[in-house]
Amino acid sequence: MHAGLYGPGGFYARGEPPARHFRTSVHVSPSYAAAICELLRQVDAVLGHPGRIDLVDVGAGRGELLEQVLGGVTPGLAGRIAACAVEVVPRPAGLDPRIGWRPVPPAGIAGLVIASEWLDNVPLDVVELTAAGPAVVLVDPATGAERPGCPPDRADVAWLRAWWPLAACGDRAEAGRTRCEAWAGVIRRIDRGVAVAADYGHVKAARPDRGTLTGYLKGRAVAALPDGSRDITAHVALDACAAAGAATGAVESVLTTQRAALRALGLDARRPPLALAATDPGRYAQALCQASVDAELVDADGLGGFGWLVQAVGTSLPARLAKLASPDCDTQPAATPASATRRP
Repeated sequence: MHAGLYGPGGFYARGEPPARHFRTSVHVSPSYAAAICELLRQVDAVLGHPGRIDLVDVGAGRGELLEQVLGGVTPGLAGRIAACAVEVVPRPAGLDPRIGWRPVPPAGIAGLVIASEWLDNVPLDVVELTAAGPAVVLVDPATGAERPGCPPDRADVAWLRAWWPLAACGDRAEAGRTRCEAWAGVIRRIDRGVAVAADYGHVKAARPDRGTLTGYLKGRAVAALPDGSRDITAHVALDACAAAGAATGAVESVLTTQRAALRALGLDARRPPLALAATDPGRYAQALCQASVDAELVDADGLGGFGWLVQAVGTSLPARLAKLASPDCDTQPAATPASATRRP
């Protein structure tokens, strides 16, 4: 997976624009950025409106989300934002000069970190339980032919035992230790603030039987050939990442669905009142189109089924999201529906 995405000639290493192959929530509707604007305002309030507030987008693509947020907040808040895109590819031409660009998150973050569909691209090994014991699955990049390789290393074995046990011969798991370490690395770089990982995922009680590894090429789900021609992705064990973040310094956590989180941030995707069609048909048509687009973001069988892991470091969570941690609030994700993956 690492070679196919980040090695020489890898999908992301060669700067392939993701939007050519799939859409994320950022590309679906500007309302996603509007929700992040609202979250940033809430984090700013929790932090006491500091003279500078960091806004870091990990896995920023072409910087679209940061540009939308800078354009969507008040000039006063925009003037205090230190925006930073974290990506492995070179800075795109024409990007807003207010946005920094670097390959790793900065240290000492005080503000908001967004990792929207980043963790699913952090490379991992697929492990299958064979008659001889667990083995890493090796893939021929030319043909896709698979064969069992060496046993997983001790760290992956320990992770699998804790988070994705293999019970029967032929069972497969995706060893998400690397995602936990990547997320912990983000949490470690925050002094005071909030981090959000938004991704398709699952929890221990509902792991997929045969895993989720797949490829995306020109808007289609394809075989996960690690030849650099396509995106390769696997759903995220978000509960394990939550535990890793807590062990690294997160003091409050919420694991919920995108549907619940976006609604808490003010996006409801409701149809406009029919009476508006009689008094202002143009406005009604515009509002109806926007509600239709926004509905995709909160569709429980689509993007709304994504998981949102929200963790606070050195401060508290914004109240609207903290409420989603209540045992009376039925918003906990189990497993993202199979349909709720990257969109063509």
